[in-house]
Amino acid sequence: MKLRLMLWMLGLMLKRARRGNRRFRDALNDLQRMDWGIATEDLSIARHYRMTPAAIRTAPGLPVDLDLELRFRDSESALEILRRPTQRAFLEGLMDGRVRLVGDSRDLTRLQRLLSAMR
Repeated sequence: MKLRLMLWMLGLMLKRARRGNRRFRDALNDLQRMDWGIATEDLSIARHYRMTPAAIRTAPGLPVDLDLELRFRDSESALEILRRPTQRAFLEGLMDGRVRLVGDSRDLTRLQRLLSAMR
């Protein structure tokens, strides 16, 4: 339940950043489009985000046409890593198998750059 709420809140934070944060809007303009999702390996908890300069849409589930998916071993691993989403935490998660990346690693770098503009 905590992870589901955290992912929903992330959607609200992204929408708020798009409305009120010029750096984030500029970074999103440079990117043009980013479709990505977060889920547990068993897909019991999943949410995707479709981001364009015009709007950010979020919904439950993982469609097959996403650019990037972050799959976590379980909800506890996801909560631990997403609470402090540093590059080091993701790398350690990838190394020890708690996180699996589905898609191009360049998209992860682009996403991290975009999310860092939220601050």
